Amino acid sequence: MRTIYVVTTGGTIEKRYSEQEGAVLNDGSKIGQYLERLRLPDTDVQVVPLMNKDSLEMTAEDRAELVARLATLLPEKHPIVITHGTDTMAETGRYIQRAFPQLAVPVVLTGAMRPLGFEGSDGLQNLTESLLAARLLAPGVYIAIHGQVFPADRAEKDRSLGTFVAKP
Repeated sequence: MRTIYVVTTGGTIEKRYSEQEGAVLNDGSKIGQYLERLRLPDTDVQVVPLMNKDSLEMTAEDRAELVARLATLLPEKHPIVITHGTDTMAETGRYIQRAFPQLAVPVVLTGAMRPLGFEGSDGLQNLTESLLAARLLAPGVYIAIHGQVFPADRAEKDRSLGTFVAKP
């Protein structure tokens, strides 16, 4: 049995629609219920809830908290997937790269342009692809989204395309 940690930080992938507020909110984790739908017979996915924020609201203190949590998980030498909002995902990926220049495992960030459970959501696809990427990639920090994988320091969100692209 192979263990993969999934650290949740929020972002669109975790948002839900609130009828009372007429808004899409980060106020609870949905990752567990989606992981239950996947067939991962030889994988022990351990969900590590950290925060539930839109990435535009993430602060330097939030990123430091994420790095501190990763520091407690990395000695276990299990791959790590981080769910994160797409707006500042690349920034967080670069922050993690600077904090851990000599990783022994892959750390893969993923998210969604539309929340899990919404029609046309890319969340489950991206979550599934990130779990596979975490098993196959060499040590390092990556972004896995829309069938693509980028080293975090080479990725940027292209709003016009609605996905990530490699930086020149």
